Amino acid sequence: MFQQEKAKKNFSEKRGLNFLSRFGIGEERDYFIENLAMLLSSGMSILSAIDAISQEIKTGPMKKIISGLKDDIESGMSLSQALERTKIFSGYILALIRIGEQSGRLSENLKVINVRRQKEDSFRSKVKTAAMYPVFVLSFTLLVALAISWFILPRLASVFSSMKADLPWTTKAIIGSGNFLSANGTIAIPVIALGVFFIVYILFFFKKTKYIGEGFLFKFPVIKKFILEVQLARFGYILGTLLDAGLPITDAVDHLNSSIKYKIYNKFYIYLKNSIEEGKSFQQSFLEYKGMKKIIPIPIQQMIIAGEQSGNLPATLLRIGETFEEKMDNTSKNLAVFLEPILLILVGLGVAFIAIGVILPIYSLMGNLNNQASNSTINSAPVVQQENVFVPSSEEEELLDIAEQKVNEDVAIIYVEIVAEDEFVTIYDQPSVDSVVFGQVKPGYIFEFLSEQGDWYKIAMSDGEVAWILKDYAQIK
Repeated sequence: MFQQEKAKKNFSEKRGLNFLSRFGIGEERDYFIENLAMLLSSGMSILSAIDAISQEIKTGPMKKIISGLKDDIESGMSLSQALERTKIFSGYILALIRIGEQSGRLSENLKVINVRRQKEDSFRSKVKTAAMYPVFVLSFTLLVALAISWFILPRLASVFSSMKADLPWTTKAIIGSGNFLSANGTIAIPVIALGVFFIVYILFFFKKTKYIGEGFLFKFPVIKKFILEVQLARFGYILGTLLDAGLPITDAVDHLNSSIKYKIYNKFYIYLKNSIEEGKSFQQSFLEYKGMKKIIPIPIQQMIIAGEQSGNLPATLLRIGETFEEKMDNTSKNLAVFLEPILLILVGLGVAFIAIGVILPIYSLMGNLNNQASNSTINSAPVVQQENVFVPSSEEEELLDIAEQKVNEDVAIIYVEIVAEDEFVTIYDQPSVDSVVFGQVKPGYIFEFLSEQGDWYKIAMSDGEVAWILKDYAQIK
């Protein structure tokens, strides 16, 4: 009676740790299994091994679990029964431990559990790595778009509005979203973020609707190939490991189903378990399931059927798991190469949308400014009033030409040539060397003679002005 009350007390304490164990003691739970396998393989008893492990545990919740586990074993429970009461170990782990206890292969099965855990961690890590790049790029693009719409576009909106320009619909959409976020951003952005998370949760995590997101991912060939390889690697390794450890095939398929979160495969594994319980072989089960080749390719089906018929099903499944794990590594590397151009196109379209929405109004604005400048120039130009201009007739023009020719014949123009041995000759503005110097001219230059006064010649310069030069330095031609 005392032992039963004590067991109930331990059980109630451990139930209170279920929620915390999922978030706080996952690593120490794996550490417990790993070290328990090593200590038992060295010949140590279960209680001694548990006591040794408890000294290395750091977290309070896990210490309480191990303390209760030790008390349950001391009260007469088996290790599998005591571990089941902790509620922190999955069904297939408990099944392997139970089979190990019954067959005397407990330490070996614990090692299998540890290797299986490492494989699961490797699968999850590869999936996360493959998804990290597109998620990061899309998230960063969304943040940049929100920042531009929230901080920059509202300022441009006031400029465009003041010019009263006709804006394209892209600009109106961007400015409208910018004004909305500027006024309601503190509420809108959290709501948008929650909406995105809600949609992702509904499409990929909620049990009743996750098949929609899974079907969407299957539309992309490379992503479909990656998902198929991950699921086949897990199918082969988990089922092969459980069968090799001695677990009945129906229990092995049931535990396989509990460790898979992909609804398409969950549906198939439930069918496979029921079909095997009815006495059907893998071959019959595969033939009767609709869309089987989309879940497991035909060559892999043939390998499983051959392994079942030859009695080497566990080894065949393990070989399938190893093969597709290698393929999964290569596909995860190619996945980033496949997604990169798609992401670049999406980002480019977003940038082009924003650029067009911003640049087109700027060009329109510049055109309006140029038109305003042209109109201002035309309007400010002085108006020249025409005076009365005498326009001669053809006969009058003929008479004028005759008169001009007569004048030219009657008036003879006299020229003066500069003659001197010096390089330059000085000319004055008055007929006196004491007057202001007009300039200097070179010998050989010819000027029009106007008049003479004493020892001086008056000459006409090319710019219409007049100057005086001594007769000693000039000669009439």
